[in-house]
Amino acid sequence: MSSLSTPRWRQYWALTKPRVTQLAVFCAVIGMFLASPGMVPWSVLIGASAGIWLLAGAAFAINCLVEQRVDAKMRRTSWRPSATGEISDFKILAFSFVIGAMGMLLLWHFANPLTMWATFATFIGYAIIYTLLLKPATPQNIVIGGLSGAMPPALGWCAVANEMPAEAWLLVLIIFTWTPPHFWALALYRRDDYEKSGLPMLPVTHGEKFTLLHILLYTLILIAATLLPFIYRMSGYFYLISALVLGLMFIYYAVALLKNYSDELAKKTFKFSILYLALLFAALLIDHYL
Repeated sequence: MSSLSTPRWRQYWALTKPRVTQLAVFCAVIGMFLASPGMVPWSVLIGASAGIWLLAGAAFAINCLVEQRVDAKMRRTSWRPSATGEISDFKILAFSFVIGAMGMLLLWHFANPLTMWATFATFIGYAIIYTLLLKPATPQNIVIGGLSGAMPPALGWCAVANEMPAEAWLLVLIIFTWTPPHFWALALYRRDDYEKSGLPMLPVTHGEKFTLLHILLYTLILIAATLLPFIYRMSGYFYLISALVLGLMFIYYAVALLKNYSDELAKKTFKFSILYLALLFAALLIDHYL
């Protein structure tokens, strides 16, 4: 994909990493519904979702700006308008500032100040702490920095309830433990790209077998984390069965990778991990209304 033949609006759209943003907002919406005994007010649902979307997009735009030289070296990201220079640094900064400010205003008006500041803190965590400090410094970057990416369900919960109780943090914990096996599967079949980039990703610094073992270990930790909503009695048997079935499927992929690695299987594992999270949170939502 080349940004040279792409309309300008789509270039800015690409800076927000829309596929990742969609999954984040989906998890935030699930958090909203889980925080509500009935239906979420439409004003909160639409306004808070838009606010979280805009601030997430602003964070991703900053990420693209900071990593433009790294992105230019990687086949997966070299097409981004930040990497090709089609959009200047100043315009990316201005774009991020504008949509980030719009997101904060929406959250202040349609949700509450706590949600606004918590989402802004998540923006700082991802755009500054993770992107600038952690990612280039340690192969555990995705583990330590995963908290900012795990926050959407708590932000959604806060938008409705104006608080972040233990139930909201259990949802955060699930995404936090999901992130390493999800991302390391990608890093494995893209390890040549990451080696060129100079980023200390785990498959580059510690090798394939070490990464595969850690994918399996973190998958087991993830499965344990997914049982906590049932143990804490925030969900019932429909969710428990769904979590166990999905967890067994994830373990199958992790074990298969460890026994007989291939880039194609790593790619399938990465794609399944996205489906896994979406189905798991959908099961939480269905169980909530049963």
